[in-house]
Amino acid sequence: MTGRWLAACVAAFVGACPQSGHTQSTSSQSTPLERTSRIPDTSAAGIAETLGDTPTAPISPWQPFAKDGLTLTLTYTGEAATNVTGGLTRDAAYAGQVFAGVDADLDRILGIPGATIHVAMTNRHGQSLSAIAIGNNTSVQEIFGTQNTHLALLTWQQKLFDGKFEFELGRSVSNVAFTTSPYYCAFQTNAVCGNPVFVYFAGNSSGFPASRWAMHATVRFTPSVSFHAGAYEVNPDRGARGDHGFDFGTANATGVYVPFELAYDSGAAAARLPGHYQVGGWLDRSSYEDPLRDDAGGIAVLTGATPARRFGRTGGYVRFDQALTRKAGPTPRGLGIFGVAMANIDGRVPSDRFFELGLLQTGTFRGRDTDTIGFVVTDQRLSELAIRRLAAARIAAGGDGDGIDRHQVMLELNYGLQLGRAMRVLPNVQYIVNPDQLSAPFQRKASGDALVFGFRLSVD
Repeated sequence: MTGRWLAACVAAFVGACPQSGHTQSTSSQSTPLERTSRIPDTSAAGIAETLGDTPTAPISPWQPFAKDGLTLTLTYTGEAATNVTGGLTRDAAYAGQVFAGVDADLDRILGIPGATIHVAMTNRHGQSLSAIAIGNNTSVQEIFGTQNTHLALLTWQQKLFDGKFEFELGRSVSNVAFTTSPYYCAFQTNAVCGNPVFVYFAGNSSGFPASRWAMHATVRFTPSVSFHAGAYEVNPDRGARGDHGFDFGTANATGVYVPFELAYDSGAAAARLPGHYQVGGWLDRSSYEDPLRDDAGGIAVLTGATPARRFGRTGGYVRFDQALTRKAGPTPRGLGIFGVAMANIDGRVPSDRFFELGLLQTGTFRGRDTDTIGFVVTDQRLSELAIRRLAAARIAAGGDGDGIDRHQVMLELNYGLQLGRAMRVLPNVQYIVNPDQLSAPFQRKASGDALVFGFRLSVD
């Protein structure tokens, strides 16, 4: 099945005839309230910006090869966190990422209209506080994961019919093109940035930067309505220890992950109060580990046996963001609201519901037009299978398996401070109600609610 899917990708790539298009560009002067297009910017520069690695203040670009069609991106993101209450123990952790990329405009370089090649590498390093001190399944440092030097992006993007249709294929991940928003990475918690974390628990959505074979396409029916769908290789080798992104083989692939989304954009870039509304979901036609049972029918966390393999999951969601207020000017100031509701439809999953609601104010005090104040709350509901797993492990540890709370609620309040043109800091306070302990299940009782102080540094 994977071989046929890859063949279809190649056929689509070879058979496409460039008709028209425009050079892809990313404005480093934009703010979340200004960005109105929900067709994702999956260039190296766009990914860096959407995932929170690029400050929002106007930047004088150092682009020595721009006239030759090459746009360079180089960013550093570092995130520190410490829990002062709750969790399994008190500790602190730091994780960081170097991101380097180039976007090649093939119209300017080779005369191929609407075509762009995107390449990006990352180096991730450091530790996760959630892993070493809290024991829950969702990190308080979104930059953690795939801790090595990795090929994150190698794709061909093609725009056709005056931008009404576009596709991209090559080596990439689903979370840079689907269920993402400029609002999300105004936060440090991985419950929100770079996507609602639920997509990883209820399907084999692939997370940046663990690239694999991928393709996605967008059709614009009108300036306001578009449909976006993709197909992504599912392979346990991708992102595993020792994988650096340069193994293009599919020997251990188990299937394909298919996300899709119908989007409505309330207006053009000049809209006074832009808003975006999406209905979507995913078909996960691949194998995954059962969250409770092993192959013999036992409870895997107790037997130590390999979890049973299952096949196929589906899920759906609605999400939105809407500007509530906006003051005109060179850098618009205003308040925006965003929200998400996601649910598992079919398949055995550790989490079956997810809700998210947040507010982001851009422009705070006099002279601080690009500073932000953000607040977000998420509610992740554990499935009955996950509750049974935790109860069994707690009883085995000598505790009581009753009364395990199904809801892990995570909150973050932060202030984004722009320091000059190239640096941004984000001090934040996070609070985790009922840390789920899925990654450290053998506890006699629930750990206390965790109060976490965090700090993110972004340098362009």
